[in-house]
Amino acid sequence: MCSIAIKIPDEVLYDTKMTKDEANAFAKKATALMLYLKNHISIGYCAQIAGMSEEDFIKYLGNNNISIFSFDDEAEFIEEMNNA
Repeated sequence: MCSIAIKIPDEVLYDTKMTKDEANAFAKKATALMLYLKNHISIGYCAQIAGMSEEDFIKYLGNNNISIFSFDDEAEFIEEMNNA
């Protein structure tokens, strides 16, 4: 697994009242979220990046108004609902 480090000014941590551990967790979740949205990386990989279970990552997506379902048109959605 690859490790990436970012530098955050102390003033940002002070202004946001975040600890270094909280900022690290935030950065991992933000990275995972953007990889999921922009690059269609799997939920499993994104959950690993975020340091969460897949179930918790799905909940995190929902808390950020991001659906795990993607349909190109209404007919595809209706077909999926009928198959559920």
